[in-house]
Amino acid sequence: MLGFLVIYVVWGSTYLGIRIGIETIPPFLMAGTRFLIAGGSLYAWSRWRGGAKPDLEQWKNAGIIGALLLMVGNGAVSWAEQRVDSGMTSLLVATVPLWIVLAEVVRGKRPAALQWIGVAIGLVGVGLLVKPSGEGSVDPYGAAVLMVGSLSWTVGSLFSRTARLATPASMASGMQMICGGVLMMAISVITGELASFEPAKVTVVSIFAWLYLIVFGSIIGFSTYMWLLSVASPAAVGTYAYVNPIVAVVLGVMVAGETLPPSATLAMVVITGSVALVSLAPYLRRRPKPGV
Repeated sequence: MLGFLVIYVVWGSTYLGIRIGIETIPPFLMAGTRFLIAGGSLYAWSRWRGGAKPDLEQWKNAGIIGALLLMVGNGAVSWAEQRVDSGMTSLLVATVPLWIVLAEVVRGKRPAALQWIGVAIGLVGVGLLVKPSGEGSVDPYGAAVLMVGSLSWTVGSLFSRTARLATPASMASGMQMICGGVLMMAISVITGELASFEPAKVTVVSIFAWLYLIVFGSIIGFSTYMWLLSVASPAAVGTYAYVNPIVAVVLGVMVAGETLPPSATLAMVVITGSVALVSLAPYLRRRPKPGV
């Protein structure tokens, strides 16, 4: 129960943390250093506690997960929040359970009819956010990047359930963050972020946000998410998508002064409802009929 509470509330707050951090720290540089420090700390702690040295296959799998979940998934969020409010970003990322349904189709599974309905409703909600014009519309480029990031996060999460990973879970998480952090730092160098970075211009508020993301978003939040994926079903873990947008939107409005126009409020209801329908559909289908 505590694990779910962490990914519900803590991860909901990281959207605001990212927005504050990237105000004076370039997005890939901030994310890369965040994951390198958090991952290195977890890896060192796990080895000190007696964890076995990972082999080449475990590092390879950690690299794949780090690339899919962190470099593309989290990197998309960090970059997109330069153009999209933190609350709206959380709504678009909440579509991950919808991508899981589509991924199951590719893997040869047949989703329930209610899940297909949920996916269709979710796409309508996304459309409400990214409509070409009008109050509360979301930058289409930022939205497209977030959709790619959400798809990558979905693929990485599904891969992690069957991949051979290091033990304990804290070591596996640390390895994934190290790999993701290295890839993000490479992007920071290639795009010129690192060369143009001016440390003197970094504000104290951004530093505190960066530290919060390291401790709560990465060491605690990401490790908890990976552990939950190993002990609970993807559908159960995916329920964080119900709560994260609410937490992120409330914090964005109250702390960062973001606005929530009527169309965005409607989109939040539609997307959250579609995610709930997709996640609950299998259980509703198996529900016994009265009198049976």
